[in-house]
Amino acid sequence: MGKEIERKYLVVDRTFKNYAVETHHIVQGYLSKTPEATVRVRVIDKSNGYITVKGLTIGAVRGEWEYEIPVDEALELLELSPRNQIIDKIRHIVYLDNFRWEVDEFIHPCKGLVLAEIELTREDEVFTVPPFIGLEVTDNPKYYNSNLANNCEPV
Repeated sequence: MGKEIERKYLVVDRTFKNYAVETHHIVQGYLSKTPEATVRVRVIDKSNGYITVKGLTIGAVRGEWEYEIPVDEALELLELSPRNQIIDKIRHIVYLDNFRWEVDEFIHPCKGLVLAEIELTREDEVFTVPPFIGLEVTDNPKYYNSNLANNCEPV
């Protein structure tokens, strides 16, 4: 079983762009959402496709299985996702103190929302919080991407 340990934060300013080493355009849709599992299809930069199954979130930990698939198949699967289950965003990759931060600027829905995630090897792993990071929202389901897809409050 794959396991993901991830913490999520609101971003308070755009200084993260000074540290970004990569930027990608991501379109993702949700094919199934239940409390126990979510099935997501994702296209990155119109050239890479992925299908991902995420299990129940407990704290900062959940099961995750992700597989690369042909981009044409990913685009077909995106067509199966209801329109209100699609997210369009720009992802910036930032490395600070040997940690990888993924900073997402939402285009649709939630235009203006910026979230940052850090993946850890242990729940209690210590890291330095960069100055562009604000409130932690790891435990707030409102900020799960699968929920933001169809229930975005204005920012």
